[in-house]
Amino acid sequence: MLSVLDFVPLLLQGLGVTILVTVLGALLTLVVAFTAGLSGLSKRWYLRWPSSIFVEFFRGSGLLVQMFWFFYALPFLGIQLAPILAGVLALGLNEGAYAAEIVRGTIRSRAKGQTEAAIALGMSPGLRMRRILIPQSIPAMLPAFGNVMVDLLKNTSLVSLVTVSDLTWRAFTARTVTGQTVTLFLTILVIYYLLSLLIGWLTRWLEKRYALDRKSLAKARPLKNLVGGISA
Repeated sequence: MLSVLDFVPLLLQGLGVTILVTVLGALLTLVVAFTAGLSGLSKRWYLRWPSSIFVEFFRGSGLLVQMFWFFYALPFLGIQLAPILAGVLALGLNEGAYAAEIVRGTIRSRAKGQTEAAIALGMSPGLRMRRILIPQSIPAMLPAFGNVMVDLLKNTSLVSLVTVSDLTWRAFTARTVTGQTVTLFLTILVIYYLLSLLIGWLTRWLEKRYALDRKSLAKARPLKNLVGGISA
């Protein structure tokens, strides 16, 4: 009789797919977050309104429904997406909508005083966003982004419902053969937990690294030189 150990190679293949979907989804999430978040801060209505509509739509509709739409509904409109592409798009756009509010809210909370100082230095809106607001906001974004990435990892289990052979799909396959529900799903529970711990560790490492880099920069460049460099 087959045991769980006989399906370890199968589970490892599924783990590779889960990691791939997580990485691709995370990259899309970051792109969407900064694009929609910065557009939401714009004074131009043709940037701000589409950003607001996008964020509210993807936050207000379910991820599973979005994933089913990309994979099962779009073919009726003549658009056929590969299963993994449909899953990554749904994950990245959905999580990106939540992360966009992190970007928008964090930058806005730092904009008031910093904007006045930047205007006094004669900086353009684009320059003060690139040189001042975004660099100073990133450390505050990191813990929230870490939570988004953990949430994205957990939601990758939904791609099994659009026929992606990820870790969860492989566990269901092994279960139908072995009948060992508890052992199999306890195994993938531990795997997801360890991956979540890894994301949390990476987030804290980035926080410490960013803080050390800023301290080194502050020691290396006197304040008057820093101001002069910014205004340049």
